[in-house]
Amino acid sequence: MTILIKNGRVVDPANNLDEILDILIEDGLIAKVGANIRTQAKEIIDATGTIVMPGLVDMHVHLREPGREDKETIATGTAAAAKGGVTSVLVMPNTQPAIDSVESVALLKKIIQETAKVNVFIAAAITRQRQGSELTDIAKLKQEGIVAISDDGASVDNDALFQEALEKAKEQQVLVICHSEDKLLSCGGVVNLGLTSTRLGLRGISSASEYNRVARDIQLAEKTKANIHIAHVSCKESLELISQAKKKGIKVTCETAPHYFSLSEEAVLGFDTNMKVNPPLRSKDDLAGIRQGLVQATIDVIASDHAPHTENEKDIEFERAESGVIGLETELAVAATELIHTGLLDWLDLAKKMALNPARALGINKGTLGVGCDADVIVVSPDKEWIVQKEKFVSKSKNSAFLGKKLKGVVEYTICAGEIIYRNADVRREDR
Repeated sequence: MTILIKNGRVVDPANNLDEILDILIEDGLIAKVGANIRTQAKEIIDATGTIVMPGLVDMHVHLREPGREDKETIATGTAAAAKGGVTSVLVMPNTQPAIDSVESVALLKKIIQETAKVNVFIAAAITRQRQGSELTDIAKLKQEGIVAISDDGASVDNDALFQEALEKAKEQQVLVICHSEDKLLSCGGVVNLGLTSTRLGLRGISSASEYNRVARDIQLAEKTKANIHIAHVSCKESLELISQAKKKGIKVTCETAPHYFSLSEEAVLGFDTNMKVNPPLRSKDDLAGIRQGLVQATIDVIASDHAPHTENEKDIEFERAESGVIGLETELAVAATELIHTGLLDWLDLAKKMALNPARALGINKGTLGVGCDADVIVVSPDKEWIVQKEKFVSKSKNSAFLGKKLKGVVEYTICAGEIIYRNADVRREDR
């Protein structure tokens, strides 16, 4: 299919582009980027007044299949991704059963091939059944096509075992994604430890449960010279450690999620279980620290940590409710609203954190609009407002932290591998 995108503000950090240009897409690839491209095309998109940027690469997504298809499936989750402007996702291995063997990876690849609407990359488990006792066969998993390993939802507590995992991952050139949590310190808590937890009478989770484990993970990364990526950073002390590590040349990248730069622990005061996440929403000081970390580029990546749960798992007592929120359909708009429209970042910065940097961290050829690259492109109306409504979600689960919020930034088109896979119902089609 030939698509010509006309007169959009093309934002591509890989090529340092931020100007009004046209993009020609042919045979699934970016064929040409330039001014006033004149050619025949099956579809012409008038992108005047919009941002045209690489499709987002979300490197932290839970799609629940196999095992919990009542929460989400590859089909529904990737449809939600398309609506949110995400053209590539990395799926976490905490499925049922866990993605911890060549056989489970092969099964997941088959489901992806048959049902996925966007590019789906696979993270396998670090340890068997994510139990922290026995390493998976990282070499064979790499041969089967995984691009990262993680026990996400759990940290590998045993230092010697985690060091061995890092050494083997380095040999195989596989990224290790760290869920940095010391459960001896988080102690089964459900909200941030502080005034809010005291006021609500709920068990608190200290920041130390995160940053102490971040320190351990960085120390072992330095020792092994392996690449690590710290997931869902939520507190300022973690960022200080990561910043210091980067200055020392340690191979560490990190991410945060939209709820950590837009919401503080005060959001849980109404006992809304959609505000229950792990790590928990932190203090206003931490929120400010996360925003500063984005501005200073200590934080490399924004990822959704899309974690769908059924209403039965959320609409119960706060302490019993599952942790996690969905985010594929809101992450770009929350980032635009909280970071761009407040002047903290510009679109080039955002494209870097949500497309280019995660692609580079994973070693995949995505996140760019370079000629000859895969045509994964989104067209976004940056100022258009919308209200987050439960009934409008494509995701199978509806547990969003932003229900009822007014956001700025609407995805008008999502193009993946040169095909339009999502078109906002409000836009008018023009065939040529």
